[in-house]
Amino acid sequence: MTVRSIAQDAELALLLEVTGTPKPGNVDRNHDHDDLRFEHFMAGAVGARPGLERAADGERVGRVFERAVAGMVQQSAGNTQFGALLLLSPLVAAAHDDALTPAGTDEVVRATTVADAADFYRSFEHVDVAVGDPPAGLEPLDVRRGSAAIPAIEERELTLYDVMERSADVDGVAAEWVGGFERVFGAAERIIDGDGPVPDRAATVFLELLAEEPDTFVVKQSDRETAETVQRRAQAVLDGNEEAADLADTLVEEGINPGTTADLVAGALFVTLRRGVEL
Repeated sequence: MTVRSIAQDAELALLLEVTGTPKPGNVDRNHDHDDLRFEHFMAGAVGARPGLERAADGERVGRVFERAVAGMVQQSAGNTQFGALLLLSPLVAAAHDDALTPAGTDEVVRATTVADAADFYRSFEHVDVAVGDPPAGLEPLDVRRGSAAIPAIEERELTLYDVMERSADVDGVAAEWVGGFERVFGAAERIIDGDGPVPDRAATVFLELLAEEPDTFVVKQSDRETAETVQRRAQAVLDGNEEAADLADTLVEEGINPGTTADLVAGALFVTLRRGVEL
């Protein structure tokens, strides 16, 4: 039996996520976007690994994430796996001693500090990320300000967990941070219980997650009505009333990208690998 390091499993999770197909609207081995292609995701996964390896050395979660993002962007497309890395960083930190659990991961994110929040803000200087405008009165905390927002973070003594808590209502990745990673671990159990190649199982779980809740990246990218339409069409695929490949082609043509759902699958694949799924 091959024994991989924690960081190797994190890298492999990113690679397995992008190889699964069809994942309607997402880049996969059969679908590219005009400005974002399969090889960009492969390169992003490899580039992110040195940052993720820092967790094994006891680095703070925020620093692990910021360094992973800095490595991810060493390819020509820019942002490929920002949200996935925001999930993987605490999962990797919680995976020591081969006991990766929701409770252990929750403990890690609740222990984050103001310094972790500052690293999170620095990560936005490496890459453009689609985010909405901050609520009125919170303009100083706009993540798009990058390092310029750090004094406001420090003045208010906000930890990275606090920052995620403020976005949990509108961002699916932040919701995982403050919700005990419920969807990630639940998706991992489904992948483990599935049959066939792991990327195929992951693609099936992607559709199930997409049918359960509107994808928050689609909401940001388009609007909630579009996200709810995608949700209904994913359920239609599961019900046998639409072909997954047809939906995938349509969403790519329309430029609709359920990226948050893909992030959740990447996190779930890491949990799956740490729990010993056979490849």
